[in-house]
Amino acid sequence: MGLREKLELLGVSRRDFLKFCTAVSATLALPPAMAPKVAEALEDDNRPPVIWLEFQSCSGDSESLLRSGRPKAGDLVLDVISLDYAEVLMAAAGHYAEQAKHDSMEKNKGKYVLIVEGSIPVDEDGIYCCIAGDTAVNHLKKAAAGAAMVIAVGNCASFGGIPAAYPNPTGAKGVADLVRGVPVVNLPGCPMNCDNLTALIVHYLIFGTLPALDNQLRPKFAHGKRIHDNCERRGHFDAGQYVEKWGDEAHRQGWCLYKMGCKGPQTWHNCPTLRWNDGLSWPVMAGHGCVGCSEPGFIDTMSPFYRRLPEVPGFGVESSATSIGLKLVGVATAFFAVHGVVSVIRNRGAVKKVEEEYYEKEEK
Repeated sequence: MGLREKLELLGVSRRDFLKFCTAVSATLALPPAMAPKVAEALEDDNRPPVIWLEFQSCSGDSESLLRSGRPKAGDLVLDVISLDYAEVLMAAAGHYAEQAKHDSMEKNKGKYVLIVEGSIPVDEDGIYCCIAGDTAVNHLKKAAAGAAMVIAVGNCASFGGIPAAYPNPTGAKGVADLVRGVPVVNLPGCPMNCDNLTALIVHYLIFGTLPALDNQLRPKFAHGKRIHDNCERRGHFDAGQYVEKWGDEAHRQGWCLYKMGCKGPQTWHNCPTLRWNDGLSWPVMAGHGCVGCSEPGFIDTMSPFYRRLPEVPGFGVESSATSIGLKLVGVATAFFAVHGVVSVIRNRGAVKKVEEEYYEKEEK
């Protein structure tokens, strides 16, 4: 049975499938004309074998895969790929599961895609995570040696995530710290957005290569812009309109969450455009500031989550708001844009004072 027939059984019409292909093309920054190519790649019967390993994790990325949609992307991915091993999803257990993994690795050497979820502990010879009598480190290196590429899903697999936070008692590391000689792609997030995983796999099926990556090995189609660049609250930031307290009138009106600790200016991800829950919403849209979960070491570098940090790397680009205001919307709006920029500059130089005054007021 081909993919088209399977999708029809799942209640996905041909029209809905083509809409999905168009959405995937947009996610990959491909022109709409590429949608038929995407459909062709997905309908091709040459499914890439996939081995999904899970180490120090909460299974959040597996849950993200299973609960995705638009339309039924979880089912789509599972139908498009040959998922030969995945602890959370497979029926087999024990020796049978390990044998299935071994057989797939031997049969498809150099062809299978290795997906890794969770960080890998290395201290004390890796004893903090063992499967089938062997350490996570050894499982990873054996599986990566024969893979065509390795995809690290979630912040833990990408950068060590929560287990690697100070004091990192297990010596947790990300995949790229341990794998050599095989292409590695990081899809961070806590958890990763499955639509990005689908787009990455589609890119591989169409072009046979990896997409362009940034200096953190993240695909640029998903991590090429900061959250702040596409945030629907950006206009309020430029106008100097900030939420000062949870539940205040500004919060109810959807004003900027910068002062409440939003890490959008420091975070590179397509959350504002891709969103979650079938594109319904995302944390900032729902009134919660970004915590920077797609960035390396976010638990340490982005906390406290509800407090503005003293330095915002690369935030000087906000000076462009001044020229945009002057050129496009006139002097009046430019005044508000300048006000927002001045607020940022002032925050960079005296943010501690602002924070101290704010928290003193909260305590009273």
